[in-house]
Amino acid sequence: MAQRLSTATLRRLVSELKRLETSPPEGIKVRINEEQLTEINAVIDGPKDTPYEGGQFQVRLTIDESFPDTPPKGVFVTKIFHPNVSEHGEICVNTLKKDWQKHYGIEHVLVTVKCLLIYPNPESALNEEAGRLLLEHYDDYARHARLMTEIHAAAKPEAVAVDEKLQDTGSENRDPTAVTASKPQAPASASVLSSKDKRKKNLKRF
Repeated sequence: MAQRLSTATLRRLVSELKRLETSPPEGIKVRINEEQLTEINAVIDGPKDTPYEGGQFQVRLTIDESFPDTPPKGVFVTKIFHPNVSEHGEICVNTLKKDWQKHYGIEHVLVTVKCLLIYPNPESALNEEAGRLLLEHYDDYARHARLMTEIHAAAKPEAVAVDEKLQDTGSENRDPTAVTASKPQAPASASVLSSKDKRKKNLKRF
């Protein structure tokens, strides 16, 4: 699809993607696929003090030949419970619709999507249940959103911690005889020494 973009658009896109790669906005990482520049994948960290905190959400922006006259299409690849994200991941935000300006770039879009995690808009809900809960029962909305984040978007540092804990526990409970049993490294060093002695003896012959 990249070859369908104009040369000027491609240059603009490459320049912006390089800038995003070297100096990304806080909490946003862009994954660049040089073979498919028109499909941009990014990972957005769930903002602090929101039900999405601790999550990592993959977002995909797809650009067609009409860009930048028309906005990219944005979807959440990671499942999320949010008023402005449909069950299939489509994103409803004015920046990607009526408020789009051709001078907006990829960074602007990604920052806007991140802000949507902080300030959801129940008035333009794609997920009606999330929108209703946000307006009527915020605690239930937050609980559901947090649960979905833990299931689908958690970076899972707990798994690493559990593995390390198991390793520590294993070392503490290990049978001392097993340690001594695995110790016989001395013969190897002895063999090295004996080989050195042999070389010395051989050298004395000359």
